[in-house]
Amino acid sequence: MRVHAAHVKSPWSIRAAEEARMDQYETNNIRNVSLIGHSGSGKTSLAEALYFLTGKSSRLGRVEENNTVADYDPDEHERGMSINLTPIACEWAGSKLNVVDTPGYADFVGEVISGLQGTDAAALLIDATSGIEVGTETVWRIASNLKRPLILILSRMDRENVDTTAVVDDLRERFGTNVVPIQVPIGEGPDFRGIVDLLDGKARIFKDGQSTVEDVPEELIESVETAKEQLLEAIASTDDALLELYLEGENISREAMITALHAGVRDRSIYPVVFSAATELKGTRETFEALIALTPSPTESLKLLMDSNAPAIDGPVIVQVFKTLADPFVGKVSIFRLIAGQIDGEAQLVNQRTGETQRLTNIQFAVGKDGESAGTMAAGDIAFVTKLEGVATGDTLTDPGHTVTTQAFDLPTPLFEASITPETSADLDKMGSVLSRLVEEDPSLQSYRDEETAETILAGLGESHVQISLDRAKRKFSVGLHAEVPRVAYRETIRKTVNAHGRHKRQSGGSGQFGDVHIEFSPLPRGSGFEFEDRVVGGRVPRNYIPAVEKGLIEAIDVGLLAGYPMVDFKAALFDGQYHAVDSSDESFRLAARLAYREGIPTASPVILEPIMKLSIFIPEANTGDVIGDISSKRGHVLGMPPCDDEGFAVVEVEVPAAEVQRYATDLRSITQGRGRFTREFVRYEEVPSNIQEQLMASAEQQREAAV
Repeated sequence: MRVHAAHVKSPWSIRAAEEARMDQYETNNIRNVSLIGHSGSGKTSLAEALYFLTGKSSRLGRVEENNTVADYDPDEHERGMSINLTPIACEWAGSKLNVVDTPGYADFVGEVISGLQGTDAAALLIDATSGIEVGTETVWRIASNLKRPLILILSRMDRENVDTTAVVDDLRERFGTNVVPIQVPIGEGPDFRGIVDLLDGKARIFKDGQSTVEDVPEELIESVETAKEQLLEAIASTDDALLELYLEGENISREAMITALHAGVRDRSIYPVVFSAATELKGTRETFEALIALTPSPTESLKLLMDSNAPAIDGPVIVQVFKTLADPFVGKVSIFRLIAGQIDGEAQLVNQRTGETQRLTNIQFAVGKDGESAGTMAAGDIAFVTKLEGVATGDTLTDPGHTVTTQAFDLPTPLFEASITPETSADLDKMGSVLSRLVEEDPSLQSYRDEETAETILAGLGESHVQISLDRAKRKFSVGLHAEVPRVAYRETIRKTVNAHGRHKRQSGGSGQFGDVHIEFSPLPRGSGFEFEDRVVGGRVPRNYIPAVEKGLIEAIDVGLLAGYPMVDFKAALFDGQYHAVDSSDESFRLAARLAYREGIPTASPVILEPIMKLSIFIPEANTGDVIGDISSKRGHVLGMPPCDDEGFAVVEVEVPAAEVQRYATDLRSITQGRGRFTREFVRYEEVPSNIQEQLMASAEQQREAAV
């Protein structure tokens, strides 16, 4: 029977160990492939079709009907797009293909990186009606940085307005001439009815989800010969023996071509192209076969996954967690890859990051939200376990006494920040723990407390990323949270030196209160903070009261007198005062110091300071003028344009006030149609223009009046 999921709302369905298990596979018969591409390019539909072909599903689900194996999350159903990576184990003709469906929307690129970390290769889907899109370039760059082999799939071939020749030409121009089709499509758009396999020169004609082998249609013979010549050139360039055969005009067998293509894919010297219309099961079988035949096995990829010397594939157990899910019912779900070794049912492993021992039990092979008991798990396979407390995405677990270093997870820095507030007091009590669970589930989020503005910040890769995370908090954990624009960490300072007098005197019968101070306030260089100096001579202020003067000032400078921002970069020098032998006290001198502060600062030419950020903006060259113009409109200025290694792109370095770029992730995406990205770092504080200062002071006054 199913454990837990039959009577709760959890999407995760876990099979008990005594249930029927998935077949066992040797490492060399396992393939791990991430499906990557622009949003809407057909990744989830392909994953669904591949799983349907295994015979384990009685229906071919559709994204628009919210019934696919990969997209099971209500957030995905509501928005009609993938949000989480989802592994699906597909068994095929004695082999096992673990496909990991990943989101295509830019805000969830962290899921793409995690998926690629857990797999040996990627299938890059390109919508045949759209060609290269923003997401295509993004995931290509990520896969290249992670050195993952790629197979390219022109998807949605049955849609209107398909021009495969133009798309393939664009791919070769953008990514290199080692992008080479291994098939020729028969028909395009609604007329897409088959492919010619260039490896054996035979046509596959599609009908009712099946394909029959036939001769090449006469009208395609010439284009097939041209395409095969192009393929043979690419194959021959990877192998000297094949090159010699090719130059001598000798026949190269199908087996030799597959071997050479496999090596070329593994070494990233060839990027094969295939064609598919997954929702109609057209080309899906051929895609399945290509993924198994051409992508590297876990044994071949072992060195890629290790930063240290690669261990033996059959050596000590090495596990890496590449995705964590926080489920309110089954608890933490850890999706992992067994890099090396073998697990028979369960394992006792040590977390290399924490040193804690973790027990892995009831290991499940993942099929979307469902699990099938793993039994024996061979190196290279992918599975999940629950309740691994203290284990996070990216953690490596090994046999006791064994130390390794795996390839690090390099997730993008979240640059879209939101101030998070709870809907109710009950939500406030749970807010911290829920934000921690969201970050645990998605490490491309960051949550922290901004001590300067007293706000709880949730940072993500974009506005949708943050909002969907908050929606998830409500749905999963019943905690309502709102996102607002964070306050800017303005500060205040002074520009000239003044002397101020503060006297606190009170008499109400018996002993009174008396403290009298003279303080010089003077500006300091930026970044100096606050300094206190004791210049008192002759005992005008007894030594035991001087700490109280400093304390009073430290308390006062938390609230500037212009708009309530902290006071910085100035010195307060106590140089004179008076005291009373009976009435003076620490409290009297603390209050006298505050009075001197309130008297002196308004006359010392106070000014509001704003944080200045340096942005390094990576953009297509065609957008350079628009980006520079936008930065200028935000009170920024260009520092320079250093060389850019990526052809067709430019780097613009600018300085701009932080207040102007709080939503720059959204602005840049709009200007560049999603092709731009940037990094950000704090530089210094500068005086705000007078008009901005007036606006800030007026806003502060309105807030004070509203609070009364």
